[in-house]
Amino acid sequence: MTAGPVRVVLADDQPLVRSGLRLVMADHPDLEVVGEASTGAEAVQLVSETRPDVVVMDIRMPGMDGIEATRQITTGPTATRVLVLTTFDEDDYVYGTLRAGASGFAVKDMALHDILAAIRVVAAGDALIAPGVTRRLIADFVGHPLRRSPRPVAGITEREREVLTLIGHGRTNTEIAEDLFITVATAKSHVSRLLTKLDARDRVQLVITAYETGLVTLPA
Repeated sequence: MTAGPVRVVLADDQPLVRSGLRLVMADHPDLEVVGEASTGAEAVQLVSETRPDVVVMDIRMPGMDGIEATRQITTGPTATRVLVLTTFDEDDYVYGTLRAGASGFAVKDMALHDILAAIRVVAAGDALIAPGVTRRLIADFVGHPLRRSPRPVAGITEREREVLTLIGHGRTNTEIAEDLFITVATAKSHVSRLLTKLDARDRVQLVITAYETGLVTLPA
């Protein structure tokens, strides 16, 4: 993240959503909207032109949707980070968007200050999944058996396996430390080693790995 304000592109086909976010961000000098897009294709073009730090991306847009736009934006030369902002209850494409490279997922009914906080978290290089979303994301994933290809997690220790399972359940480093009776610093070290060993870009990819390997399942 740069030393100046976080440069943001807003991609949503609803002008009211974009206007609302822009107005709110105008009151926060550490956030700057550098462009708006109403389609995925426009978002990809804007990223190329403005090189923002974060794209706040809706999924359902005309033409190129948010999933394909996210894939192009996160794998392009700028490798801009993407925060998905959508209506989860009406969207079956969350998993696909995360697989496409999104660094975070937030829902539109979150408090505005939480959405702004999510933008800052993603801009800082962290990954974020909105509170309450992880369990439903798991439910969506396991509800589609054809998506699942359970496989063992090779090359990690038993403790790292425990940490990965907790990450899959949406636990923070502090919560992991409490659950395993270790320090927060130790929990962070385990997470860092998992990122390296599993060649994961960020925490979101670790969550996906926990799903794919069957470490995380729905409660009976």
